[in-house]
Amino acid sequence: MSDITFRLPSFLPVKSRIFDVRSSMSGSPRSEVLSGLTVAVALVPEAVAFALLAGVPPLVGLYAAFIMCLVTSILGGRPGMISGATGAMAVVVVSLVAQHGIGYLFPAVVLCGLIQITVGLFKLGKFIRIVPHPVMLGFVNGLAVVILLGQFGSFKTLGADGAMHLLEGARLWTMLGLVALTMGIIAFLPRLTRVVPSSLAAILLVSIVAVAMNAASGADADDTNAGHPVLTVKDMLVDNTRAAAVTSAQRAKDAAVLAAARSTLPPNVEATPLSAGPVSPLTDVERTAAVASVDRASVGIAGGLPRLAWLDFQMPPMAWATLWIILPYALILAGVGLIESLMTMTLIDELTDTRGRGNRECVGQGVANVACGFFGGMGGCAMIGQSLINVKSGGRGRLSGITAACALLLFILFLSPYIEAVPMAALVGVMFMVVIGTFEWTTLQTWRRIPRTEVLIMLVVAAYTVFMHDLATAVIIGVALSALVFVWKKSKHIVADVHFNEYGSKCYQLHGVLFFGTTPEFRELFAPQDDPDDVVIDFYYSRVYDQSGLEAINALAERYARVGKRLHLRHLSADCRKLLDKAGKLVEVNISEDPHYHIATNKSV
Repeated sequence: MSDITFRLPSFLPVKSRIFDVRSSMSGSPRSEVLSGLTVAVALVPEAVAFALLAGVPPLVGLYAAFIMCLVTSILGGRPGMISGATGAMAVVVVSLVAQHGIGYLFPAVVLCGLIQITVGLFKLGKFIRIVPHPVMLGFVNGLAVVILLGQFGSFKTLGADGAMHLLEGARLWTMLGLVALTMGIIAFLPRLTRVVPSSLAAILLVSIVAVAMNAASGADADDTNAGHPVLTVKDMLVDNTRAAAVTSAQRAKDAAVLAAARSTLPPNVEATPLSAGPVSPLTDVERTAAVASVDRASVGIAGGLPRLAWLDFQMPPMAWATLWIILPYALILAGVGLIESLMTMTLIDELTDTRGRGNRECVGQGVANVACGFFGGMGGCAMIGQSLINVKSGGRGRLSGITAACALLLFILFLSPYIEAVPMAALVGVMFMVVIGTFEWTTLQTWRRIPRTEVLIMLVVAAYTVFMHDLATAVIIGVALSALVFVWKKSKHIVADVHFNEYGSKCYQLHGVLFFGTTPEFRELFAPQDDPDDVVIDFYYSRVYDQSGLEAINALAERYARVGKRLHLRHLSADCRKLLDKAGKLVEVNISEDPHYHIATNKSV
């Protein structure tokens, strides 16, 4: 199979083949297994970070990544695509967990999965076809920027004030150097050998360097002001957990202060904060106590097999009140998850010159989310970054996803100390290379050669994705803008060729589509007062798209009837004839020459 490359702009003096997204895609079992191992390592920090974002324990995110990856790899409609816990889902459930507790999360995820299964069974996944190419380009470019910006969080460590701050001095330069080393290995190792995926080789080599540097430094890893010279996955887990503990302590203190203030007020008087900041900032002693409450040894990815959620968490009562609480979240989760998954499927389709099955993917995502809800996972959807890592590393089949899921479970059960020692610089370097391969560089060269409206759509979708971090809404906005542009252009393109036939009747041969946008122009084409007694409108080169068009035809027939003239309509569709039946003898339809319009089927979807 021929390679497809992402060609970089001329100001980047690097050969395009280095960033070939299809490199090493042999499809062999060895490539699938090695690619799955690479993805599994990259899944760990993402799953933990999104779990902390959602306000749930790290294992809830890791279990979700394992279940989503395994089930969708087996049942999904896009081999080679990786699913797991994602930020798009995390930002939806964070308010549910904060307001009602983690127990409400799991039934919401189950209901989300049932909705997604229903969408797939009713074959609604085919509507991903309506996403225009400019929207896809804006989505991909915006996503690349989001992935890029998301990596800067890995350059932060816990400060003395209990908040996360950017690295400084030698630790910053060390991390930058290791990131550059990782990117260099990924870029240039394929020139020497393709036996091992370059991403996996880079992670292993940079991990060896990092372990040696941390061991030689002799620094106390539990010292939040110094710590390891090279940040590891363990350091990221501990720092983020301690920062979350400080935030939780601040919220608890603010709630206590507000409760005390309200207790002194009359019953009908409410006390509210004057600003969004803390009501009563933590003292240094309180902050130190919050940090010290998190024991480094107790933080990690180690755990057991997933268990039924109600064995470890208190579930809400099975009542209508619970359903009304979780239903809005479930609907949003289902929509966000399906849109992001189907968009990822479309991207992988383009990179591999194959076609995924959208409806099957909807069912696979739904079954995976149902399983997540039952076994204590936070739910998820397709992960674009990890899917691209998989594709680039050679994973094209289901074996790569199954391997990634099983390896992740092994990490949780037995290998957590080794995974926690992986430097964040190696994972950041891998994701930076994903960004370079994801961004559609050709848009920087062709934007002057395509319509301005399409450039605007790309910019709007990309900007909304970057600033709002909401991929699903960005796609919906892009599709809506594309539809408006289409309607505006089509509303200007309906004309009629006028001639007289051998019987002296005036014939209007329509060209264009008749729908709500063109009905004003359609009405202006005719002058019943000036036309002869017999008028023929031929729709052979025209189509009627909606109810507005049908009503416009009926109104025109009535206009001719009021002046005592006959209107003949030819080559109308069956729907249009049905509406015009009420015109009776005043309207003559030539049924024998009416065509049958065919629609797309659901085969192979």
